[in-house]
Amino acid sequence: MPTSARVLIVALFALAALFAAWFAPRPTQWDELVVFALPPLLLAIARWRGRRTAAFWASVLALGWFSHGVMVAWSRPAEAGYAWGEIALALAVIFAANLPGLRARFGKRRA
Repeated sequence: MPTSARVLIVALFALAALFAAWFAPRPTQWDELVVFALPPLLLAIARWRGRRTAAFWASVLALGWFSHGVMVAWSRPAEAGYAWGEIALALAVIFAANLPGLRARFGKRRA
C-alpha cells in the first residue's frame, strides 16, 4: 500500500475520532455522530480494503470538513481547538488523497 494511502487512512480514522470526542458529550450525540463521524470512518475502511474511489470521495468531503472547521473556529471560541484539529486533518486528507495524481502530473518523466 502506498504511503499516501496509509496517511489518508490514518487521517480519516483520526478525523472520525476527533468528531466522536467532539460530539459525544452532547445529548443529541447519535445524529451528530452519524453525520460527522461515520463518513470518514467508512471511507477509511473502504480505502483500507482497497477501494480507490474512497480517496476521491474523501477529498470531496474534506472540502466540507475544512469549511465547517473554519466556520466553527471563527464563530465558537469554546470549540476552536476541535475546529483547528478538523481543519488540519481535512487538509491532510486532501493532500494525501491527491498526492498520487500530483506525482503523476508533475513528477519527473522517465526516459
